[in-house]
Amino acid sequence: MATPFADPVPGPTAAVGVPAGIDTPVLGRWGQLALGVLCMSMIANMQYGWTLFVNPINDKYQWGKPAIQVAFTIFVLTETWLVPIEGWFVDRYGPKVVTLIGGALCALGWTMNAYAESLPMLYAAAAVGGIGAGAVYGTCVGNALKWFPDRRGLAAGLTAAGFGAGSALTVVPIAAMIRDSGYEHTFLVFGLGQGLIVMIASLLLTAPRAGYKDRMLAGRATPNAVTRRQYGPSEMVRTPVFWLMYLMFVLMAAGGLMATASLAPIAKDFKVDGVPVSILGLTLPALTFALTIDRILNGVTRPFFGWVSDRIGRENTMVIAFTIEGVGILALGLLAHNPFAFVLLTGLVFFAWGEIYSLFPSTCADTYGDQKATANAGLLYTAKGTASLLLPAFLLIQSQTGSWQNVFYLASGMAFLAAFLALFVLKPMRARFVAKSL
Repeated sequence: MATPFADPVPGPTAAVGVPAGIDTPVLGRWGQLALGVLCMSMIANMQYGWTLFVNPINDKYQWGKPAIQVAFTIFVLTETWLVPIEGWFVDRYGPKVVTLIGGALCALGWTMNAYAESLPMLYAAAAVGGIGAGAVYGTCVGNALKWFPDRRGLAAGLTAAGFGAGSALTVVPIAAMIRDSGYEHTFLVFGLGQGLIVMIASLLLTAPRAGYKDRMLAGRATPNAVTRRQYGPSEMVRTPVFWLMYLMFVLMAAGGLMATASLAPIAKDFKVDGVPVSILGLTLPALTFALTIDRILNGVTRPFFGWVSDRIGRENTMVIAFTIEGVGILALGLLAHNPFAFVLLTGLVFFAWGEIYSLFPSTCADTYGDQKATANAGLLYTAKGTASLLLPAFLLIQSQTGSWQNVFYLASGMAFLAAFLALFVLKPMRARFVAKSL
């Protein structure tokens, strides 16, 4: 029985009229995937490590958490809304140069954070870091979609897993360095180190030649509707399928971003942040435990559900994952005051949230082709930036009511709505669209 990671034996079509090795990079396509995962793991802390810095920054400057969290929104906006432009450069000039520049900007962004003594400076640093992170993220996901047309869900999931779980191993070191050396020193050390590794890895990235997808998919069946026509971004945005996927992406991304940015404040408000929790013989403060488990599960879910979607279909997988997300957020709102439940339920929430970063890019490539996959997936990825605009609204609800309950109820309802749309609207609509594009 073939494993999910085994390469298929190329069919005879792959060799007809194609010079030997034309589709084989120096490290092989799995090596290209590994480089993408490495780059993604190096930029992960820019989003998932941010929550550790919020309280220390506020303790020093007393700017207020809502004002500080504007920086997170700016980061997400610049990380996402510029990806279509960065994707255009990748599709036209290749992944190497865009990732190299992105790594340099990531290092610069966190270096600026280390010296930011005003909110405008903090916001500027967030914008610079966001542009860099978006360049790296969009390039690596797009490259995975191109190298693995036969396993798009798995490949996009593994790549996105680097971003979801890449910060898991550094949660404790970052927290310890903030405690012992200050958050400024931590920004500087991790920013420069992570950016340098991305720049080195970028030098080995490459994209497959034209026609690679057809050679890989020749004679193979798939449960997912896959177009043969190639759509560019300008054509894609004129189709209802794209805007439905965009809406669903926003609905799912909003709750996860709220948890990502506010997990430390949530734990503090529920008075569980420093309470020791023991699981499988390991004892850590609830917040540290939750952050570590969340990062791991947020990474594992991406290749897992991506692999599942390669087998049972994208929309069917969405229904399962989105429903779990709705249940998890609802339960967290009811039980977060219990330290043990807080750790487990935040893990469940992140497990059922992270898969959107594999399911939506792979669905996009299935629907609109892989020739412009980086730009197309990047345009859909801007939905994450749109979702980040809801973060201030979530925080306003919390501050006005003095409770997180209504925030959890709202986020849960959005996840349930996305699950409904996946099965009853997106699935039939996309099937009809692809049937016309063959």
